[in-house]
Parts: sequence; structure tokens; C-alpha cells
Amino acid sequence: MTWDRIITVKTSEELAIMRQAGRINAEALAAARAAIRPGATTADLNAAAEDVLKKYGCYSPFLNYPGPYPYPASTNVSLNEELVHGIPGSRKLKEGDIVSVDCGTVFEGWVADAAFTAGVGEISAQAQKIIDVTREALRIGISKMVAGNTTGDIGYAIEKYVRSQGMHVTHTYTGHGVGRRMHEGPQAPNYGRPHQGMQLRNGMTIALEPMVLIGTSETRVMPDEWTVVSADRSLTAHFEHTTAITPNGPVVLTVLESDPDYGLDTTKQL
Repeated sequence: MTWDRIITVKTSEELAIMRQAGRINAEALAAARAAIRPGATTADLNAAAEDVLKKYGCYSPFLNYPGPYPYPASTNVSLNEELVHGIPGSRKLKEGDIVSVDCGTVFEGWVADAAFTAGVGEISAQAQKIIDVTREALRIGISKMVAGNTTGDIGYAIEKYVRSQGMHVTHTYTGHGVGRRMHEGPQAPNYGRPHQGMQLRNGMTIALEPMVLIGTSETRVMPDEWTVVSADRSLTAHFEHTTAITPNGPVVLTVLESDPDYGLDTTKQL
């Protein structure tokens, strides 16, 4: 994926618009989650999210995103060994699968970006563990998103926890700044060294996204030139939230008012 390395610091008014974008994005992901069942296709999940975006007159920055060819959908829907960038289509979900859905929203020119992984029906203990570990890795990373910390502080905390659970993070794909464009600076790897990397400032907004693999940190790109899989075809999971760094601490923008906020206070002022 291409990158715009410019780091933009948002005003409180701009953050308020991004929060609106984030809530729409959260509603789109909730619709996709509600569509998860054995027999549903990955295209069905994409369509459920798209319906929400259309209701609000929004669109996804994923659609037609430049790459080997323009990305053809509004979401990424990735199954099992597929880590990220799975293209929705006719593939059907099966009992025991785990599915990751990543969605972006553009509202009044501002972008929100988030993802989750969920099981299809009854899933294995191993599948549930990687979902739980990846969700907790995101919570830990968000808790480090305070002014004065660095991207290295965030990545170090994420990887330390994931490794403590016997799993791996990819070193190939990273989180990213987000704002007027889906990919801004700074990059936010899920690994790093304390006090290294970009120092965080109030007004930055970052889409933090732990991508966790059970068997290896290595990945491969499939022949469709988009879908990224674990090199050993072991299970993977992906969680993401767009989060603002504020004087009141990190504020997750891509949640609904009724949603849990990874242990953080959703009522903080922007």
C-alpha cells in the first residue's frame, strides 16, 4: 500500500468530525458482525457494511484503493489463515471458521478505520485464544497512546504481550496515522523499542491494528495480489481502532456509545 508520510495534528473540531465518522464505521462493522453465520458469503458481510455506509451518504476509502489493481470492495474480509486484505466474494463461511472484517469510512472528508475478528458458530479453543490475545493486544496498545510516549512504546508493549502468549506479530504490516487520508504518518508497528520512534502529540490520530499469527511471523501474498496469509497457513487475527491522542488520554473514535472501549473511558472529551 502507498503511504503519505505527512503527520497531521487535528483540532478539537476536526476530531469531533472524525468521531462521527468512527461511529458510522462502528455501525457498519456491527452490521457485518451480525451477518456472520455458517453459509453466509464474505460478500454478504461486505454488503451489510456497505448498506450502512450508503445510509449515511458515506463511502469506504478501501474501494478502488490503488495497488496491483484497484481494490474492488468496501471492506477486507479475511478467513482463518488470511491475515489482512481478503477480497469479499463467493467464499462461504463454515462452522469453526474465524473471520476478520476491516472497514473504513469517509465522512465529510475525514476517515475512520477499524477491524475485528470473530468466530463462526462454535470455534476451537485455539481460535478463541488468538481472538482474545489480539483484542487484548489492541487494548494494551491503546493504553500507551498518550502524549510524550513514542510509537516504539506502543509496539514494544503489544509485541511483549503477544509473545508472552506464545504468538507472533507481523513485522511486514503496521498501523498508521489517519485523517484526511486513510494512510498518513506516523507508522505504528506492532513491535518496537521503548522510547524509540515518533513521539506522540495531542491531536494525532492513529489506526492501531495488532495483526497476530499463531505459528510464524512470516506472511505471503496470494495470487490475487491482495490477500495476505500466514506463511505456514496457521490461524491469524486482526483488531483495529482509530484512536485520538488527547490531553485527557486516548479516545477511541471507532466505537458506538453503547460499545465497550477496551477498558478505556468512552466519555472523555476530545
